[in-house]
Amino acid sequence: EENLNTFNVISATTNIVGNINADTDMRIDGILEGDISSTAKLVIGNKAVVIGNVTCKNAEVFGQVKGKIVVEELLLLHATAIINGDIVTGKFAVEPDAIFNGNCLMNNNSFNGHKEEQQ
Repeated sequence: EENLNTFNVISATTNIVGNINADTDMRIDGILEGDISSTAKLVIGNKAVVIGNVTCKNAEVFGQVKGKIVVEELLLLHATAIINGDIVTGKFAVEPDAIFNGNCLMNNNSFNGHKEEQQ
């Protein structure tokens, strides 16, 4: 039987060059040069750097992302976050002092499986 409480951790001393696909929650504290795609929650730690596109269900960003971020549900940028790239998300929360340079599209209808909301 599958353990639903499992998650992946990329430690602060780890550098990865390549793409990551994950079906469980993930935390990145190191450096990733590549795209990440997850059907679960992604946490990008305070000292983490992601150079590539991010696609996931939910995300919390404490560190840096240089690339497009696509989040199906909630994207939370903490005060230490630095984002250089476009964002597409269902819901967006930004703490004071977070840095975001790019365009943002918030549209639940852009995700498959969501019912159209009345206009």
